[in-house]
Amino acid sequence: MRVRLKYISEDLDRHGNVRCYVRAPGKRKVRIRALPGTPAFMEEYQAAIATASEAPQRQADEAKKGSFRYLCIRYYASAAYKALDISTRNWQRRALDGIAGEHGAKPVAVMEPRHVRKMRDAKAATPAAANQLLKALRALFSWANEAEETTVNPTINVKKLRYRSDGHHTWTDEEIIRYYDRHPLGSQARLALDLLRYTTGRREDAPRLGRQHVRDGRIRFRQAKNEHRSPIDIDIPMHPALAESIAAANVGGKMTFLLTEFGKPFTANGFGNKFKDWCRQADLPHCSAHGIRKATLTALAEAGATPHEIMAIGGHQSLEEVERYTKAANRKKTADAAMAKLRGG
Repeated sequence: MRVRLKYISEDLDRHGNVRCYVRAPGKRKVRIRALPGTPAFMEEYQAAIATASEAPQRQADEAKKGSFRYLCIRYYASAAYKALDISTRNWQRRALDGIAGEHGAKPVAVMEPRHVRKMRDAKAATPAAANQLLKALRALFSWANEAEETTVNPTINVKKLRYRSDGHHTWTDEEIIRYYDRHPLGSQARLALDLLRYTTGRREDAPRLGRQHVRDGRIRFRQAKNEHRSPIDIDIPMHPALAESIAAANVGGKMTFLLTEFGKPFTANGFGNKFKDWCRQADLPHCSAHGIRKATLTALAEAGATPHEIMAIGGHQSLEEVERYTKAANRKKTADAAMAKLRGG
């Protein structure tokens, strides 16, 4: 049965191709460029709906020219914002809308660094979220200054909160084995881990992969991260274990290898949540999709892969991004060599 999404309209271009739009009452139509039925389509749809669903009266009340809400609305309509990848747009909007919910009617002209510091410090218990809020404000005012929407920039001289974090937990070999023991070959849960492990894809990448990305014994795809600003194309040999996992799951002919219980593609968020469920089922509540990427990159470094080789697999854009893996691997090897000398002495 075909499900009709709210506010979706369609027409044909001059070549006979179907074009999809979100057309909400009183709003300009928004084109959805992704292929219907794909996770990317649903993410674009949800982003468009979020924009269309804002209360018109609240916008009218708070979007007085010169107000913070007005500046946000102008930013959301800008080419700079639209050029961001979907995940970046979403977290920026969540952060900025959170501020606008309390301060939307206030004039931007009186906003000072002390106000930004107060907003940042209000989230000090979760420093990563505090720094993300600051990052969203910097993006907003950087655009606003360049677009001559305002001459003020209250984020200047406001620093990020300093805190120590190793980021996502890196999976150990024992944890991978435990996951495999719980989720056998042929299951979607097993295939999910293998896709992440043998492509170094992120949670946004794995649910998009399908038969169209496999050719001549290789897997080729464009990373979702920054795909609209500085796209990175991955082209790597298909690992035998991944090929076996795809075949065992009987999804080799599907446009997306990973499917929900209803046979539909996952969204990035939906996949992330489902993967966490699979991890909990394996008694690995502290593990995540991104931690598998780190585990593979770490394994490559420990196997002696060069920084450039790791960059080719992981899609990194600079040596600095991968040196943390090679330096850690070198420290481990150096420590092993040193202790061997101590035992020999």
